[in-house]
Amino acid sequence: MVLTMIKPKFAQIKRFIIDKIKSGEWPEHSRIPSENELTVQFSVSRMTARRALTELSDEGILTRSQGLGTFVASFKSQSSLLEIKNIADEVKDRGGLYSCTPIILESIEAIAPIAIALGVEIDSVVYRTVLVHLENEKPIQAEERFVNPELAPEYLQQNFEHITPHEYLCQAAPLTEARHTVEAVIPSADICEWLTLYNEEPCLQVIRRTWSTKGVVSFARLVSPGSKYRLGGHLTFKK
Repeated sequence: MVLTMIKPKFAQIKRFIIDKIKSGEWPEHSRIPSENELTVQFSVSRMTARRALTELSDEGILTRSQGLGTFVASFKSQSSLLEIKNIADEVKDRGGLYSCTPIILESIEAIAPIAIALGVEIDSVVYRTVLVHLENEKPIQAEERFVNPELAPEYLQQNFEHITPHEYLCQAAPLTEARHTVEAVIPSADICEWLTLYNEEPCLQVIRRTWSTKGVVSFARLVSPGSKYRLGGHLTFKK
């Protein structure tokens, strides 16, 4: 006898919304059903519908605007004021000694937020790495990266002590576009361990998605201690 696990109602609503987005029926910026509409459609409480929408918003799949409704988030590239730089080059340009410590290299099944970010099917296999970048033997950045194996099939075979993910991906799937979000965060226990932080000092987090001509190549989270890293750029304005 095979027992089938019945998903909670909020999880069923989340899957319904994700399937609509993946199929293209609900494209970017589409308004999705309200809490009240989902309550009626799935015969659930408003709290259950709200939980599904809130979790999908927290995962970056939906965006909510008070008074307007809930919409499918944008997953396309947008222009950025941040220049994509290879961290090894940044360290060397400052006269420092760059090194890298690989923590995790693995294949995993993509959960919904990762699948959508990479443009692949949910539960399909993607690559995940966690690396710590060091300057003069001191950790300055923890990098967690998810990679589309179809565009970089030999990614996990690289020796990241000698080549950075950025360098390899530029060779394997030349990058054409990128999107960044930047925010200050309090580091998780894992980040504190990777960066050897003894106090939960504020950190700078950059979420980065990169594209080649064939699609989304990678989705990365870069976290640096606020006391050890600065983010800068140079703008040139046309006259």
